[in-house]
Amino acid sequence: MPIECDDVALFPRDIFGRKSDSRRNDISGQPEPRLHSWVSRDGLRLYSRVYDAPGSGAGTVLCLHGLTRNSKDFEDLAPHLSRRYRVICPDLRGRGLSAYDPTWQNYHPGIYLADLADLLASLGAKRLAVIGSSLGGRLAMLLPGFLPSSIAGIVLNDIGPEVDPVGAARIRGQAGRLPPVGSWEEAAEQLRLAFGAAWPGLSDDTWRRLVRRSYRENATGIPVLECDPKVGEAARTIPAIPGDPWAVWAGLTSLSLPVLAIRGALSDFLSEATLARMRREMPELITLTVEQRGHIPFLDEPECLAAIDDFLAKIAF
Repeated sequence: MPIECDDVALFPRDIFGRKSDSRRNDISGQPEPRLHSWVSRDGLRLYSRVYDAPGSGAGTVLCLHGLTRNSKDFEDLAPHLSRRYRVICPDLRGRGLSAYDPTWQNYHPGIYLADLADLLASLGAKRLAVIGSSLGGRLAMLLPGFLPSSIAGIVLNDIGPEVDPVGAARIRGQAGRLPPVGSWEEAAEQLRLAFGAAWPGLSDDTWRRLVRRSYRENATGIPVLECDPKVGEAARTIPAIPGDPWAVWAGLTSLSLPVLAIRGALSDFLSEATLARMRREMPELITLTVEQRGHIPFLDEPECLAAIDDFLAKIAF
């Protein structure tokens, strides 16, 4: 099926909870995204937030969310970066505004990579940096092999070639299995129970803001998760990277691509031992550990913003 696209000037305010959730909406000149859609090769309508860069010569940054997450995870980072770069934040199929796949076995990296290739082609993005959280980081590691010469650098958010078994078991147990909620208060409590250990010490206001990244209201006003439950079924049966994941890391090393690896100090997903091996095998690897964060750092932490800014400023788009 040919690629189709349809751009909308702005995202609906209610979808992203702009009145209460964004910390920068009231700042004059705040960059706003447009909604870009395209049709996948198997006919699904998929969506992406796009922050157009201030200048035609600016580089492009692709932000990829985690397994059950969506593009709203970058609602703080993307406007920050869009002052210098064009920023593309897609919803993978089955998440956010993108269509659910009637064949849940299609929720796997090979299909996601094809979707991303078509997205980038529809936007004319030929060379870019990739910021990937969790599953998004796995896709970022695979993209250089899927789109040769297109990737200028990679930021990995709490993900490496090997996943800590503790975190892997937790994700497999939770994904697609959270029970329905009846109100925003119940949704916030569910989110706090699921992620409280990873994000300790957050204020009630921050939890209220974060819950809007995971849920949206259905036609009756009840919050529902913005992820097809079948994504969890796929995660329990389909390997994220077939074969030896360290072979993928070796491939990145051989390409001499710049890589920044960010780890939450409390992470049960990216172990210190895995990060140490990543450093040994890629001596040029830049690393950052974020205190009081597990899986995953939000990437709006001051140290993350500074590290990402410095990293992107040094790579060749």
